[in-house]
Amino acid sequence: MDSVDLQVLKSAAAWLGEGHRVILATVTKTWGSSPRPPGAMLAVRGDGLVAGSVSGGCVEDDLIEKVRSRSLAVDKPETTIYGISKEDAQRFGLPCGGRLELVLEPVQDAASVDGVLAGIERHELVARSLDMDSGVAVLAPASRSDQLAFDGRRLVTVHGPRWRVLIIGAGQLSKYVAQMAQALDYEVVVCDPREEYAETWDVPGARLLRGMPDDVVVELDLDSHSAVVAVTHDPKLDDLALMEALKSPAFYVGALGSRVNTEKRRERLAQFDLSHSELDRLHGPVGLRIGSKTPPEIAIAILAEMTAVRHGVALTTVGDKSLDKTATEAVCGVNAA
Repeated sequence: MDSVDLQVLKSAAAWLGEGHRVILATVTKTWGSSPRPPGAMLAVRGDGLVAGSVSGGCVEDDLIEKVRSRSLAVDKPETTIYGISKEDAQRFGLPCGGRLELVLEPVQDAASVDGVLAGIERHELVARSLDMDSGVAVLAPASRSDQLAFDGRRLVTVHGPRWRVLIIGAGQLSKYVAQMAQALDYEVVVCDPREEYAETWDVPGARLLRGMPDDVVVELDLDSHSAVVAVTHDPKLDDLALMEALKSPAFYVGALGSRVNTEKRRERLAQFDLSHSELDRLHGPVGLRIGSKTPPEIAIAILAEMTAVRHGVALTTVGDKSLDKTATEAVCGVNAA
């Protein structure tokens, strides 16, 4: 789950621990344009304090007013829809034609929220199943393929890092990629066998593995919810990871390097048992062309490209990939060829 919704659960847990009444609002369905996707959450405290968002508009204001007046979700969960008419859409600040369905839950058991947070802390995926009649929520293990489900009687939400990124190298750039990736719903794993880099790794929540990159890729058993980014600029490490990652179902495989070095890398990889289609999966030079110069900007460029691929956006509509060189060539210290 992304960092916004994680903060919602943390706020809800804290408020419940202080004895406050808490209503948890979850987006279950949208029609037309919508500011937040299904699964987005908002916590409203009994006195009107909020965490998170479901619309970014006046929906939150309406919910706060109703929670304060105890006019909704008093004893058990209920469903409500905003934006049914054009007038409602304008009133609640929704885009033209936008509608959203919400499940509003008066949280009865703080343990069901604490349990989700504990699972996330352990880098686990947790499914939370809410019975609409009783208001009872139970927890169970989930998989990366699980999705939000709501049939009117039961709401199942999936919490935790549904996506995973393996970063090869524990240098400065990797720290920015790791920090930003955690805010984008990724479990972050970093691989670096070099002692001088591993000893200085200090990103909380990002797991560091000291094995050789090819072994780590195989051990992680990458799936279609996984990405690999090689940023050591050392062929002995990057190429080892790429040889295995390009054969995996990982949805994204990218490597740092100039255009010249990227072509040399492709030539080296072609000497191994990689097909043309597998080599074509390599994103290199890595990252979208956004004029990146500094490590934080380069991290943004990398994650922007990962996000586009993850959501199935054609990269030609984002930027001309034949020109996406500035970020990686800046960090490699070479001029564009």
